[in-house]
Amino acid sequence: MSLAQTTQQARRRDLRIPLAAVLIVLAVAAPFIGSRYVTHALIIALIFMLPAHGLNLLVGYTGLLSLAQAAFFGIGAYTASLLAVNYGTPFYVNFAAAALVSGALALPLGIPALRLRSTSFVMCTLGFVIIGQAIAKNWISVTRGDMGLSAIPKPHFALGPLSFNVSGTTNFYYLALATGILATLLAWAIVKSPAGRNMVAIRENETLAESVGIPTWRYKLIVFMISAAFAGAGGCLYAHYLTVVSPLTFQMYYSTTMLIIVLGGGAGLISGTVFGSLLFVGLTEALRVTPELRMIIYGICLLILVFGFKKGFAPLINRFWSAIGGGK
Repeated sequence: MSLAQTTQQARRRDLRIPLAAVLIVLAVAAPFIGSRYVTHALIIALIFMLPAHGLNLLVGYTGLLSLAQAAFFGIGAYTASLLAVNYGTPFYVNFAAAALVSGALALPLGIPALRLRSTSFVMCTLGFVIIGQAIAKNWISVTRGDMGLSAIPKPHFALGPLSFNVSGTTNFYYLALATGILATLLAWAIVKSPAGRNMVAIRENETLAESVGIPTWRYKLIVFMISAAFAGAGGCLYAHYLTVVSPLTFQMYYSTTMLIIVLGGGAGLISGTVFGSLLFVGLTEALRVTPELRMIIYGICLLILVFGFKKGFAPLINRFWSAIGGGK
């Protein structure tokens, strides 16, 4: 390699740092740059990033197609809402409880479901959503049925003598941003761990993975529970942001949205979930101001994805990131 090529490569490497700095500044300054509605769209995108990260661990890294995320999303939303409304518990307690309850309920559901194969497993997870919505509609003494739970307080923190509420769109944006960053780091830590490598081995060839001593069924059950916990945490944020939950929280639209985020962003890529959340959720929320064109533009994006980016948009972004970092 010539001296000129080495110098040019070094200069290209330096582009990553200023670009990352610009992205960080944009993320922090977003509420002051865009309108209040744009901030709302970003909040919704960040909320859905949590269950999408969980689904990516299941679909993208372990190779299990699940439609159950809306069920665990709804369970987390109702868990947090009932605690906040009935007991006035602080946000961090509700957040932890939503994740733990959703993850715990995934255990008895996953034990029989994960013994099924391919389409049977998909249909079984779809049944979880239907059952969850039916319980939310008919357990009126707890969930208030179709009336739902309302007047859910905004996130409340109690730290010793200090106590404060997160009120206003801007403040909630920073809470959602911090939560989204922590969820992304946690998902990244999981996939970079030895457990993450075993998950990929199961995805590539489950029989071969089992033959070399990987307890495949146990791994799938644990990932299923972790995925549910991510969804439950997202449901908690959703409930505290909208301050109302109803059986519609279990609707299949949410499961398909999360699946589109993962597949459209790039299954098996952490960056794909982040980009997919911002594009497919943030864009659709932002397009509500033009209801006549909203679904048309959304449909065009999906068609472009299917025909032009079969592995999602994230690989394209990763190639760009590699190029500005001196990659060939």
